[in-house]
Amino acid sequence: MEQRTAQGMGVFILVWLGQLLSLLGSGLTSFVLGIWVYQQTGSITQFALISMFALLPSVLLFPLAGVLVDRWNRRWVMLVCDTGSGLTMLVIAYLVVNEHLAVWHIYVAVTINSIFSSCHWPAYTAAVTLLIPKKYLNLGTGMMQLGDASRLVAPLLGGVLLDTIQLRGVILVDCITFAIAFVTLVLVRFPQFKAVRPSTKGAVFQEAIYGWIYIRERVGLLALVFFMAGANFLLGMVEILATPVALSFTSPATLGTIFSIGSMGVLAGSLLVSHWSIRIRLVYGVLGSQLISGLSVLIVGFHPGVVTLTIAVFVSFCGLAMTNGCSQLILRKKVAVEVQGRVFAFSRTLSDITIPLAFGVAGFLADQIFEPLMADNGLLASTVGKVIGVGHGQGMRLLLMIVGCLTVFMSIYAWQCPRLMCVEKELPDNI
Repeated sequence: MEQRTAQGMGVFILVWLGQLLSLLGSGLTSFVLGIWVYQQTGSITQFALISMFALLPSVLLFPLAGVLVDRWNRRWVMLVCDTGSGLTMLVIAYLVVNEHLAVWHIYVAVTINSIFSSCHWPAYTAAVTLLIPKKYLNLGTGMMQLGDASRLVAPLLGGVLLDTIQLRGVILVDCITFAIAFVTLVLVRFPQFKAVRPSTKGAVFQEAIYGWIYIRERVGLLALVFFMAGANFLLGMVEILATPVALSFTSPATLGTIFSIGSMGVLAGSLLVSHWSIRIRLVYGVLGSQLISGLSVLIVGFHPGVVTLTIAVFVSFCGLAMTNGCSQLILRKKVAVEVQGRVFAFSRTLSDITIPLAFGVAGFLADQIFEPLMADNGLLASTVGKVIGVGHGQGMRLLLMIVGCLTVFMSIYAWQCPRLMCVEKELPDNI
């Protein structure tokens, strides 16, 4: 069992601040490197591959990383990962300064950072359970959701910084944030715990799938993870469709303002998780916030406009923060501390593997099916087209409306799943 040494929130807040800055720096670099690749190649495909290379390695490696996190000191894992990511960015900075940066360097860099992230995320997530006293667990989980807000703000700051301090300056800022995160980890000590080996101990592969075994044996947790996988798939489609749909009726500058306001929705959702979730069943927060997000997406499809899009983005981001925060809080309370690395990593793999799939599906459906259907002479021009209009962007609007309907339907259907609805009652708290 764990041996807690942290008596208050001080250690967590120091670590959290360092990691928050590091996430912001990483978001800035990811944004400006993507812009650089697009400017150099003019290829949307190569631009999209940046996200694929940044996401897939970590998602696929999460189960193995979870095993290592449960075996090793979680603070040291975070230190090594921050160091590796920082050194990678220093190499990119060197290439930029000497004007030797090539597109393939970017792919290698984001892949390496994704590998480090596969260990960093489960280590950080599992360590938080040790760092936060139980009475502050809701507050701490809500604070962690601000990391999502930092990633949403990053493109806005990145656009400004790219014009002022150029690519090399942004990368330098990222290196500084990595250094700050490293120093905060050096200054603190994490509470120690004694790892308890599962019955499948031995081979690394066997321990890696223990996360799946743990979740599978607890049907409520399994239902929660599958719900999050479905939610992430639909969210991934919205993420791909939102920008081109918005640009069909507004300017890029206005879109930036809309997403800036939307990032405040993540802050609002994080605050709700911190203070409101203690008064309700957390599963209500997961399903209710997802239902509201689906309705907001549906409204934009029916009535596109700057005001409706701004409201929808704010509500969707708020719902995203609440859905993620409440689901993570359920896992943090119900999963034994000594195996949280493996369980969190495997649950993250199961829930996030649908996101890159959504990227490909949304692009194919929009370009090859829905846009042709809603063209001036398309098959649906004389039926659906009379309701929402025809021409460029209308097919994406129709697809967005379908995604919103599916999100609402999935949320309502999940309310009928008794094991999911009773997950907080059936499983005891492990803290």
